[in-house]
Amino acid sequence: MISSNQQHTLGASFELQGIGLHTGVTSTLLVEPAEANIGYMFVRTDLEGAPEIPALVANVHETRRGTTLQAGEAQIYTTEHVLAALYASGVDNARLCIDGPEVPILDGSAQPFMEAIAGAGTVSQDADRKFFKVRRNLSLKGEDGVEMMVVPLEEDEFKATVMVDYNSPILGTQHARMESLAEFNEHIAPCRTFVFLKEVAALAEQGLIKGGDIDNAVVLAERAYSDEEVSSIAKALGREALAGTADKPGVLNLSDLRFPNEPARHKLLDIVGDLALTGRFIQGHVLAARPGHAANVEFAKVLAKAIKAQEDLPDFRLDRPSLMDINEISAMLPHRYPFLLVDRIMDMDDRSITGVKNVTMNEPFFQGHFPNNPVMPGVLQVEAMAQVGGIFALSTVEDPENYSTYFMKIDGVKFKQKVLPGDSVVFHLTLMSPIRRGLVNMKGRAYVRGALVSEAEMLAQVVRDRAPQD
Repeated sequence: MISSNQQHTLGASFELQGIGLHTGVTSTLLVEPAEANIGYMFVRTDLEGAPEIPALVANVHETRRGTTLQAGEAQIYTTEHVLAALYASGVDNARLCIDGPEVPILDGSAQPFMEAIAGAGTVSQDADRKFFKVRRNLSLKGEDGVEMMVVPLEEDEFKATVMVDYNSPILGTQHARMESLAEFNEHIAPCRTFVFLKEVAALAEQGLIKGGDIDNAVVLAERAYSDEEVSSIAKALGREALAGTADKPGVLNLSDLRFPNEPARHKLLDIVGDLALTGRFIQGHVLAARPGHAANVEFAKVLAKAIKAQEDLPDFRLDRPSLMDINEISAMLPHRYPFLLVDRIMDMDDRSITGVKNVTMNEPFFQGHFPNNPVMPGVLQVEAMAQVGGIFALSTVEDPENYSTYFMKIDGVKFKQKVLPGDSVVFHLTLMSPIRRGLVNMKGRAYVRGALVSEAEMLAQVVRDRAPQD
């Protein structure tokens, strides 16, 4: 379903109940279909007013042994497994109603969530799916040798490669790889969260893993433990004893690892769940060394910043039909040769407009600016930008042929690089405030081959200065 360009939600609701790994509180999670463009929305039904917590990286509150979200005073712990399952299942929108502070840990993997989603099915929605196509390398370096990077792919897939190294005689260095989200259900979802026995007492002292047990986490003994040591760890958890034996190094659980590299695969699972907080289906290859929730979230913030920057850009494709051609532009603007500086209008909505000026050596200003070094004057770049904005302003009146737009103020003008003959300049202008009393305030940016060449903030007034023709 990830290949579809349409958003999807659940075909039906489903409900799961269980204990929270860290809080030890038993909660019921009801996952329901949701309207398009809502994303993943947690709802704390046990709190007054049923506050909502959008599953976005900006709402991450804590990353100790899990990802906790918060909006206002409402929190939700251990969100990564259910989010990974929704994301990998191609669900764009879901409402996750829960009557407690933490998503049930279940068996410590994403498999129960995947099975429930498969049972509910998915349905398409009348809205475009939100993708983030990685176009350049993005990276993060953290403490303790943590490194994360995403690189572009020719194909429109999400791939991930993970390396973990715990300096442990049990695990050593492990790798896991997922070629696409289609592999998640079989190869990644069954992998459980894990903990070293030596960490258990310290985590308990921090108020964590109150609901932890060998039926919802893989417990690894890196050495042989005496009965007294195991008893002490059990008391730290508030229990009489721990199931399983730790008389030799290995897995404390009563069942074996589901995969030889199950810990590395679970780290990959966590990455999927944490990167779901970007709100986009990522098309790129994520490579991670020694990742954890803190690094995942910081990397998600790097991606979120890149997503915002990329989505703020206009559509630079010029091999598509124009919204307005030169004849339609001439019918709206009073400018004529040699001062009509807009050739095409590509896009326009209620807040923005994108236009194009094709610069050739035949421009009259190149005779004097400069001989043997033709450079488009910056003032004419601003004028062309303003003409694009003028088309936007005139499009808001019923009889634009009877109006003109006049500059009132220009601020924040910057020139980044030269514009030369042969360049196609793409101007993208957005409203900075609503149009009032004919005053139009817009932020304009000019690009050549996707690179910013100039920008300005402009205030103009739309004036009726011509009488209608009989």
